[in-house]
Amino acid sequence: MQALDLAELSRLEADLVLKPAGAGWRLKGRIQANLVQTCGVTLDPLPSTVDSTFSVDLVAADAARSEDQTFDLDPDGPDGPDVVEDGAVNLAAYVAEHLALAIDPWPRKPGAVFEAPSGPAEPSPFDVLRQLKSDE
Repeated sequence: MQALDLAELSRLEADLVLKPAGAGWRLKGRIQANLVQTCGVTLDPLPSTVDSTFSVDLVAADAARSEDQTFDLDPDGPDGPDVVEDGAVNLAAYVAEHLALAIDPWPRKPGAVFEAPSGPAEPSPFDVLRQLKSDE
């Protein structure tokens, strides 16, 4: 919860299915969550729900190192397979990762507008450099 900067996580459910596929496995999942984020402008609590699905291809480390196996990486295409080390898949890590991808990275309460504080601005260290440059 701290890593995701959540004020509250009252419900987190994950339905996961891991099946053999091709040279490895395919992990499909659905994450449902009720959470509270903090508005980046007002600092008020901002309740939110998540209902997200994902799919990840996995391949064993020895298959990934094999010269017979090649993977085409396209920056606009789907992600390449994740490498499974020591024959163990950390399902909780996939749930946390995809929850992080599903939440709003910059939560803002509807209608919240940032207003810069009024008053004189603090002097910037760059002001001194500007004065030195203008003296030349």
